[in-house]
Amino acid sequence: MIEEGHSLLQQINTPDDLKKFSEKDLTQICGELREFIIDAVSCNPAHFGASLGVVELTVALHYVFNTPYDKLIWDVGHQAYGHKILTERKNRFHTNRKYGGLSGFPNIFESKYDAFGVGHSSTSISAALGMAIAAKKNKEKNKQIVAIIGDGSMTAGMAFEGLNNLSKSKTNMLVVLNDNNMAIDPSVGGLSDYLLDISTSQTYNKVRREVIRGLEKLKITGPDSRSKIVAINNSIKSLLTKQSNIFEGLNIRYFGPVDGHDIHHLVKVLNDLKNIPGPKVLHCITKKGKGFKLAEENQTAWHAPGAKFNKLTGENMDTTPSTPRPPRFQDVFGHTIVELAEKNEKIMGITPAMPTGCSLNIMMEKMPNRAFDVGIAEQHAVTFAAGLAIEGMLPFCNIYSSFMQRAYDQVIHDVALQNLNVVFCLDRGGLVGADGATHHGIYDLAFFRPIPNMIISSPRNEEDLRNLMYTAQLPNKGPFVIRYPRGLGSTIEWQTPFKEIEIGKGEKLKEGNDVAFITIGPIANKALQACEKLDEEGISAALYDLRFAKPLDTEMLTEIFKKYKKVITVEDGTVIGGIGTAVTEYMVEHGFSAQIKKLGVPDIFIEHGTQTELIRDCGFDKQGMMDAAKSLFSDYEIMR
Repeated sequence: MIEEGHSLLQQINTPDDLKKFSEKDLTQICGELREFIIDAVSCNPAHFGASLGVVELTVALHYVFNTPYDKLIWDVGHQAYGHKILTERKNRFHTNRKYGGLSGFPNIFESKYDAFGVGHSSTSISAALGMAIAAKKNKEKNKQIVAIIGDGSMTAGMAFEGLNNLSKSKTNMLVVLNDNNMAIDPSVGGLSDYLLDISTSQTYNKVRREVIRGLEKLKITGPDSRSKIVAINNSIKSLLTKQSNIFEGLNIRYFGPVDGHDIHHLVKVLNDLKNIPGPKVLHCITKKGKGFKLAEENQTAWHAPGAKFNKLTGENMDTTPSTPRPPRFQDVFGHTIVELAEKNEKIMGITPAMPTGCSLNIMMEKMPNRAFDVGIAEQHAVTFAAGLAIEGMLPFCNIYSSFMQRAYDQVIHDVALQNLNVVFCLDRGGLVGADGATHHGIYDLAFFRPIPNMIISSPRNEEDLRNLMYTAQLPNKGPFVIRYPRGLGSTIEWQTPFKEIEIGKGEKLKEGNDVAFITIGPIANKALQACEKLDEEGISAALYDLRFAKPLDTEMLTEIFKKYKKVITVEDGTVIGGIGTAVTEYMVEHGFSAQIKKLGVPDIFIEHGTQTELIRDCGFDKQGMMDAAKSLFSDYEIMR
């Protein structure tokens, strides 16, 4: 650890401060920056390994380029902690991902140094190309645009779409490929193997450098000879490794691979690349978790430690008493799909790069030929599932709710239109907390509701989740959505025998006379507490769990509107287009009349904080539900 009083990092608040140091000081600055990140995350749990792996790259980029005039676009924003610390946010970094504090991802509203807002992966190349073409249009000839993509992001189709567009452009732009062979779990697929082949082909890289040096001596390496150099590089690669370089095959100059932890070489290479026109790729080999031994050895577990830890030993410092706790919804999914697959040989599991997060890794270990991690490729995951289904398989496609937004067309075009038996398990539904606006799963109920053939469900607890999964795999159910939140459920005893759930049937959870609450999903458990408290305060409240957003339980809704003139809907999704909208539509279309109050996420983007804080702010916590009920009774004080 750097001794207090000798710190260089404490003298750096902006990239201009960084540039005041000599290049020989950069090694110490990198060490201090890495230590700063370890100190901060050990006390304030957040993403960890990705930013440790790009410390040298981060320092080199800000040392060489003129930010914020030059633009750095960080793909997979959890790589950007070092970037934030070097750009005026060091003294506030302890608020990272906390309510009212810094965002865990680059955010254009937070800093002029954050060139583009990111959270989901694989957007950097497309955004950077747009910026580069705009700079060209504005005659900003010296403006540098750099996309830093990695941590598994190159497996996504959008990255290749961007590269394809870039390949036909003569635009001056640099793509830095941060190759650590990891996303949250190890990267998968042919591209990962291909990049490993490039990085280990020492013969190719040696010959390539020698050829370029020779061309430089002959003074034929100017801009006009670019296509010839690319062709020569392709020939070398083809001869020595039996395959061509994918980037140079796209007419994009490829440089590397280079050691992403050699700060001095990185500075030299980046300075050289500033003076080379056109599109370029710099391939950097890095180690996720670099500088923290446990994170290097177990990169998946240390991607984002969920609790405070001892920065010297890695020991979990969570002091919460160890009382029996319900399982996480994702773990119930992981164990249940294995249990079902053992009885139904048609069941397959699919996830786009989140096997540990969604617990499909349990099935992948026990049934490796029936469970697939397809990489960061949500669109492919859905259509791959459709292909399995059309040949008689029964795929469970597990995608985080906010990531499912990226595959909306495939759900409509490839699954629903053909009425295929695909089960979509939407993990992280609702307000997810510290990841913020890019990751809240609040739009799913609204965007799935208009699609024909869809069954849309949300379990109230873990037992409900098991039974919905069992029901979904029964014959001829069609497209079936099961949406559940991040984290713990409410039922400790959940491994009960499977029971089929009637499609479109909800459940009355509590009788009442004055007002009816209608909920969907685990928010019913909070609503029950609110109803019981309202009873004590003089308002008799009933509670109904819809369980299905589509089809609706019309018998239950008819019962409600015949009995109650005051109705409150509660959902942990957007209040526009969700179950509140569906219930209101039913009431109007069937000639009923009632005073309806809709509680849910308002028509704004919700930033980061704990789930408890955000639900409170949105007004559908226990107190918010009680206040909503009281507001429907103008004579409430008289009633008391």
